[in-house]
Amino acid sequence: MSGLFITMEGTDGAGKTTQINMLKESLDSRGYHVVCVREPGGTPIGEKIRSIIIDKENGGMCNMTEAMLYAAARAQLVEEVILPVLKSGGVIISDRFVDSSLVYQGYARGMGERRIKNLNRYAIDDLEPDITFFLRLKPEDGLKRKRSQAELDRIESENFNFHQRVYDGYVSLARRNKKRIRMLDALKEPDEIHSEIISEIDKLLDW
Repeated sequence: MSGLFITMEGTDGAGKTTQINMLKESLDSRGYHVVCVREPGGTPIGEKIRSIIIDKENGGMCNMTEAMLYAAARAQLVEEVILPVLKSGGVIISDRFVDSSLVYQGYARGMGERRIKNLNRYAIDDLEPDITFFLRLKPEDGLKRKRSQAELDRIESENFNFHQRVYDGYVSLARRNKKRIRMLDALKEPDEIHSEIISEIDKLLDW
């Protein structure tokens, strides 16, 4: 495949949407075909799965069901959107990918990284992002941002210890995958973060 696969990761409220929009605008202006997707979701089927995952009324959902729903939505997204764009030479920017499952289900839910990797291997057929940006923001700061923006969904409404484990999981994952994951300070000004992202993208794309 000749395209570029970029993923944006981070705790809730880290500013992923802002950076994705800024990056898309920058790449669009340079003539690249850019498609932005989100997880879970990104396809009609995936969005229906998303509504099940985040619905507060589904508080009794077991961890394996949650993990499998994420993987199912991801499989549809890869097949329907991501692979076709990459094969055509385009750029995919995804708001979350497998790293989120490794952290949220594998680490924070205690399911284990190996189990989540094995489950998702079938969903993505070993597809891996070319580069991942982890916007590092402590959970207390992220939750303050989210609570000021909108009503929290089922995942966002988890207790503080859960969000702390998510944060710790991301930091651990980033430190063990420095070749692919770039850890950025989400408390910096958006323009400064964007400049750091573009600097890394410059190394991958031939303008």
